[in-house]
Amino acid sequence: MNIGRESELIEFKKSTSETKEGIISIASILNKHGKGELYFGVKDNGDVTGVEIGKDSARKLSRDISDAIKPPIWYEITTKHSDDGKDFIEVVFNGSEAPYSAYGRYYQRFADEDRQISDIELE
Repeated sequence: MNIGRESELIEFKKSTSETKEGIISIASILNKHGKGELYFGVKDNGDVTGVEIGKDSARKLSRDISDAIKPPIWYEITTKHSDDGKDFIEVVFNGSEAPYSAYGRYYQRFADEDRQISDIELE
């Protein structure tokens, strides 16, 4: 199953081992657009590869997001299922209090990449 392409509003990560990079993408997208989507268990081309989802996966991801992104944002984590039975995670998020930092640094989205913002750009 293919769910589309990465863009300035959508980021794909193959697994939850890329949570830190995904959280940076959340802050980056919020700083440019104020809303977006992040998927775990999806290749860059949009093909669903699936991830193993344990009973605490959503709770851990939620805690990681709330600990890393400042100021706080609204987000919703949902487990999805592809047509061929693979599980993947969707994180829909938005915020209106930019600029947002991830792990104490500021980023902005350019095409499908996250670029750290310099202090001058931040001002």
